[in-house]
Amino acid sequence: MIKVRIGDRLIGHGQPVFIVAEAGVNHNGQVDLGKKLIDLAKVSGADAVKFQTFKTEKVITEYAEKADYQKLATGSDESQFEMIKELELTYEEFMELFNHAKKRNIIFLSSPFDKDSVDLLDNLGVPAFKVASGEITNFPLLRYIAGKKKPIILSTGMSTIEEIEDAVNTLRKSGAKDVVLLHCVTSYPARIEDANLRTIVTLRNKFKLPVGFSDHTLSIAVPVAAAALGAVLIEKHFTLDKNLPGPDHRASLGPDQLREMIAAIRDAEKALGTGRRKLTKDEQKIKNLVRRSVVARVNIPRGKVITERMLDTKRPGTGIDPRHINLIVGKRAKRNIARDEQIAFKELVDNARKGVNKKSQNC
Repeated sequence: MIKVRIGDRLIGHGQPVFIVAEAGVNHNGQVDLGKKLIDLAKVSGADAVKFQTFKTEKVITEYAEKADYQKLATGSDESQFEMIKELELTYEEFMELFNHAKKRNIIFLSSPFDKDSVDLLDNLGVPAFKVASGEITNFPLLRYIAGKKKPIILSTGMSTIEEIEDAVNTLRKSGAKDVVLLHCVTSYPARIEDANLRTIVTLRNKFKLPVGFSDHTLSIAVPVAAAALGAVLIEKHFTLDKNLPGPDHRASLGPDQLREMIAAIRDAEKALGTGRRKLTKDEQKIKNLVRRSVVARVNIPRGKVITERMLDTKRPGTGIDPRHINLIVGKRAKRNIARDEQIAFKELVDNARKGVNKKSQNC
């Protein structure tokens, strides 16, 4: 199976789920708030923290409307351009955040939305690029990112299989060797019933690439289920406070929810195991207590030929397994066996070798 290396982590089947805490623009344009988000991602157990990098003038026209969820969160008085411009960070500010993440020993990632931002992140030394769902058909940007020869995480929200295929082919033809796909439903927040997690399996079978999940639901059960389905990367928006002003805070996890989600994903990983059926140590201990052995239903005299009606099965399971009861029937007892006593093969003798008349076997 294909694996992709990002920083010091391998991503792919058989590896721990790579968890990306999506800070996005929840820094509200403030570097100090961004650093606190990095700190929260680290203490919560995330593998990486991700932001968004853009030059507003290169991404949005002055006349673009806000999405409905953005209007609900921030009001409708300002344009999308004005809202996004307030969330833009400079190269120096991103340098501060990048160095802070390095100091905290957590991988720094960001989604670039224009070529200048690709260069900015490349100069910082990011180990990979994340492509947001809205850019999946932006082939000029895809080609430019692929030309940097770094791993690419590609979100597929709002996309058809054909559009995903075109994007993957474009990346490959432009020099990208390592690609991770993310199933995604682009809605803020997304409804649980729209998550369609089986798409993870569909994408994995179709493209033979590592596939993860970028989750926009407000649930922590959904990303845990995605991990159980084999998602190799989970991305989730988070915030320091869901009540802060800004477009994405309400659709993000709070600090406690982020910690709970990551812990639940790690528990799910442990529960998945290897797929090889084996008894646990605890099962071995309990096995003898709750399974049954073959015992005498009645007192069986020495020399008596044993019939099935003389036998019963009772706990504990430290004697002959009931599966082998037919190997006891027809044998003779070497000694007196009391009712409820376990029967052992060494205490039996083959009736045929002793020449006993078969009529004597009846009880």
